[in-house]
Amino acid sequence: MLDYRKDIDNLPVYDVIERDWNIKVNANESGWNLPPLVEERVLSSLSRIAFNRYPNTEPEDLSEIIAKRFGLQKENVWLGNGSSEIIDKIFYAFGGEGHKIVYMQPSFSMYPICIKSADAEGIAVPLDDDYKFNAEKFIEAVKSRKASLAVVCNPNNPTGGLIPVEDIEKIAREIDCAFLVDEAYVEFAGKKASAVSLMSKYPHLMVARTFSKAFGLAAIRVGYLLADKDIISTVGKVFKPYYLNVLSTVVASVVMQMYDEFDPRIEMVISERDRMYEEFLSLPGVKVYPSDTNFLLLRYDKAKELNERLLNYGIGVRSFGNAPMLDNCLRISIGTPEENNAVMKAIRNFAEGR
Repeated sequence: MLDYRKDIDNLPVYDVIERDWNIKVNANESGWNLPPLVEERVLSSLSRIAFNRYPNTEPEDLSEIIAKRFGLQKENVWLGNGSSEIIDKIFYAFGGEGHKIVYMQPSFSMYPICIKSADAEGIAVPLDDDYKFNAEKFIEAVKSRKASLAVVCNPNNPTGGLIPVEDIEKIAREIDCAFLVDEAYVEFAGKKASAVSLMSKYPHLMVARTFSKAFGLAAIRVGYLLADKDIISTVGKVFKPYYLNVLSTVVASVVMQMYDEFDPRIEMVISERDRMYEEFLSLPGVKVYPSDTNFLLLRYDKAKELNERLLNYGIGVRSFGNAPMLDNCLRISIGTPEENNAVMKAIRNFAEGR
């Protein structure tokens, strides 16, 4: 018998099994590859990489570019292999035996996995009816359970809802522990949705972001943390040397410098999301929730049967099975207009008995 770490068998598994989809709208990815001008700049930059050397100045260069974008110093920025790694490391840094981490439910399914890996106790605060966030209830849970870390996903995955910045500030003002705002989808919610502007006022507030969603860089796995320099200094200790590869860092640097090139695509996703939302409202038996992300969440009594129909068509959506508070729910990412039309046609035909 091999002597594995205690409780490793009880860790939930994040399902990443894929198939050859005709239409893939199950992972909140971008429906497009890089804009041509960005791709040209990326390829030119990659041609100058010294593949025989460990990462040197590249991560610092990217940190500088990100810091400048947000009016911060590079000491306020930490990079990771996607925001998922950053979240995992933050949970580890503020976790450990006897430590409690408070999060909203339903939310990003990696939170419970990271909490267990950090040997911490997770405190899930259920959202109210129609997945509304209750700031008072969340604050009470943080205080009463003496949490070491509180985390909110904003806008929230998989419900799509946005917590107003005023509520984020209320939480930051009333709790003393570390407070992480996971902004993986914030680019789809408007320029005033981010909590970054609150960081100077509340040093315990951190913001995690990713290049995977709005910028279509899911393949390269780069995210970043914005936080007080003392937090960055401490959290950085749990990362290993040379943990971020040069190829990913260089690509992310080019994309961050050409940030505005992605605005038309982000606007298209928002427009398509709103169009799809209105169409789903007209389907019999289907409930669709408002979204400030690049996906929509549906509740439907025949969700299992609908998902099977879509599978037969080679259309991949996210089915939640019996996940807490997500029974009979499907999450559908916003793809290209052509993909969205095909998905809507298939769902409409099913809902209308055709």
